[in-house]
Amino acid sequence: MQVLKFGGTSVANAENIKKVIEIVKNRSAKNKTIVVVSALGGVTDLLLTIAALSETGDDAYKVKLNEFEQRHLDAVKQLLPVAKQSQLLSLVKKSCNELEDICNGIYLLGELTPRSKDRISSYGEWLSSQIIAEALSANDVSAIWKDAKELIVTNSAFTVAEVDFTESEKKIKDYFSSQSASLLLVPGFIATDKNGITTTLGRGGSDYTAAIIASIVNADTLEIWTDVSGMMTADPRLTSNARIIPNISYQEAMELSHFGAKVIYPPTIQPVMNKGIPVWIKNTFAPADPGTLIESSASVNGSIVRGISSINNIALISLEGSGMVGIPGFSKRLFEALSTEKINVILITQSSSEHSICVGINSNDASKAKFAIDSTFSNEIALKKVEPLIVETDLSIVALVGENMKNHTGISGRMFSAMGRNGVNIRAIAQGSSEKNISAVIGTHNVRKAINVLHEEFFETTFKQVNLFISGTGNVGSKLLGQIHQQLDFLQEKMNLQIKIIGLSNSRKMLIEEDGINPGNWKEKLDGGLPADLDNFIKEIIDRNLRNSIFVDITANDKVAAAYDQLLEKSISVVACNKVAASSAHKYYKRIKDIAREFNSQFLFETNVGAGLPVIATLNDLIHSGDRIHNIQAVLSGTLNFVFNNYDGTRKFAEVVKQAQEEGYTEPDPRLDLGGTDVMRKIMILARESGEKIEMEDITNNSFMPPSCMQGTVEDFYNEMAKEEAHFKKLLEEANSSGCKLKFVASFNKGKASVGLQHIDPMHDLYHLYGKDNVVLFYTDRYKEQPLVIKGAGAGAEVTASGVFADIIRASKV
Repeated sequence: MQVLKFGGTSVANAENIKKVIEIVKNRSAKNKTIVVVSALGGVTDLLLTIAALSETGDDAYKVKLNEFEQRHLDAVKQLLPVAKQSQLLSLVKKSCNELEDICNGIYLLGELTPRSKDRISSYGEWLSSQIIAEALSANDVSAIWKDAKELIVTNSAFTVAEVDFTESEKKIKDYFSSQSASLLLVPGFIATDKNGITTTLGRGGSDYTAAIIASIVNADTLEIWTDVSGMMTADPRLTSNARIIPNISYQEAMELSHFGAKVIYPPTIQPVMNKGIPVWIKNTFAPADPGTLIESSASVNGSIVRGISSINNIALISLEGSGMVGIPGFSKRLFEALSTEKINVILITQSSSEHSICVGINSNDASKAKFAIDSTFSNEIALKKVEPLIVETDLSIVALVGENMKNHTGISGRMFSAMGRNGVNIRAIAQGSSEKNISAVIGTHNVRKAINVLHEEFFETTFKQVNLFISGTGNVGSKLLGQIHQQLDFLQEKMNLQIKIIGLSNSRKMLIEEDGINPGNWKEKLDGGLPADLDNFIKEIIDRNLRNSIFVDITANDKVAAAYDQLLEKSISVVACNKVAASSAHKYYKRIKDIAREFNSQFLFETNVGAGLPVIATLNDLIHSGDRIHNIQAVLSGTLNFVFNNYDGTRKFAEVVKQAQEEGYTEPDPRLDLGGTDVMRKIMILARESGEKIEMEDITNNSFMPPSCMQGTVEDFYNEMAKEEAHFKKLLEEANSSGCKLKFVASFNKGKASVGLQHIDPMHDLYHLYGKDNVVLFYTDRYKEQPLVIKGAGAGAEVTASGVFADIIRASKV
């Protein structure tokens, strides 16, 4: 014998019921079958709405009653031939008249009792089951309908009735043993007390009905047919990567269902678990899918964690006080106060100091709990031994579930580390000695992120998804997007990284698409975006609260740099091509670094100094490994090196500078390069990364530019340079006469930094530097006589973009 239960979505309408009929026809041909059905989809909620409107004296209950009636009349007309409709249509009409009479009484009295609520909500299953039984018969599948109110007996605790298993077992055994029919159909959810008054089994009651019957008749299997192809590793509404769990143990299924997995309800498991009856979760809309098998012990599938679940609407109540330490009885009194008020305890945790007890309950019970507990401990509160109850709301519980977690070290560490890296603050933790469940209380706004982070950590061994928000789509930004587009497949296949561009912004437009922006056609997409608004762009990034988020700044905008702290505080890493933050006042630079450290986020700015060259990374490696920096000598301006390598006196100095700007080597305002400001920033950044507290005004700038060139507009700058050609030619001739080259050198030595034009002789490490190349020489404890040399292209959109890309990958791998 087998028991098949079909939920509300499976019998939501005539079209779905036809699918159910086909499944039942196939299943019942092989084995004696008992079918249990729910109300038509959404009908139970509709009935409870009708009851509530009636109680408040709202005439809208009549409109809802008509809606209830029409749904069932339509179902009859769509499922049965006209010749067979009459009896069922009369039944629907009669039932709706009864229902209307009950609601009219409630409307007049203004009172809805639990008993009346049970009576009203019972009409859904009572009608749907009879309609489906007749529809089966009309399709040549003979089915005998039996009212569950004649089979299942409960106590009189209306809306939360408890089953009397002794009485119910006798009735169920007597009835089904006397039936020779191969197919019987029973409404779920409904029952009666010993006085024959209608009761209900609560939410998930139809599942429970099926489990009770399966247990008592010793069914071979129980099949729960729903709208998904089994239990899943996580809620698919929260993570798109959730997958079906092929098999799971009773205990694991109970844990997951208790913590919010709505495919099956907790009470359903107990009756079949006691008899060892396997339970299948199947999909009415994809009946060929394997589904999930729930049995005594699930096979090991290679995953330590079986599933991740969550409960929302949680409140944490905390009883704290020095008067609790070492005094027995406080916990007893606390839980007695909650029990008296019929408040269910979801989670308990207590510090070993005994200074506090923390309990998780439903948020709806928080006010009642505070009043009850404050009253219970009023004397201790008055004597300052205990603080008034502390209540925190807007919380949720996320839980890892799996029998394989037992005695497996490191699971908790991985769970908390993964959430910590993504800025998910944990308010409380609970784990039973069975080690089947690890629960953490977090803010409700972090649930989606936490579920995705944990799913990625424990189930998605194929790749890690990284969400990018890019500000700046100019020369370097467009090159970066092209590089990302080119490397997407490589990163996923070789490095297990799935890069997804979620946001783009430039000075004109901004675009956010959580499904991802294709880097192959980003220009068209961005052109259709919203007007650019930096504050809104930053707010969107924070509010979306996506896991593994990285903000990429490819601007030179000080307002963008000023937003870094907001992002880092939310554990959103920042990759900055923009030099403003790292070269700002030391106080802000240090604050940004400290925030990144505190909130487990990354602040990376490799391209601030040498474009794509690994200058800062190498410096950090030296420092972290215990080396000390004594002296730095560097040519840090690809622009200036390009200019002096190409200025030979045959062309005007201004023309060579103009060429550098046109080829993309200069800052938007070339005076930042020519005046030495950009190089000052770079050597200051290196000095700071070496551990020196230094500001821009501490750096000596031996500028070679005439003051007249540094005034007015960029156009004025070029005009003045042309006028000063004799000055520049003289600098060149002096260097040539001594057999030297002109290099704009930055140096840091014994805490002092300077920048300026120098004559470099052929024996110097800086002499053989061509084109737009940069070079950095580190003299350290380990590199005393021969410096550590880093040399290569130090300017250009392509190499700068590659440096930004390298920082993105570095931030992604943390």
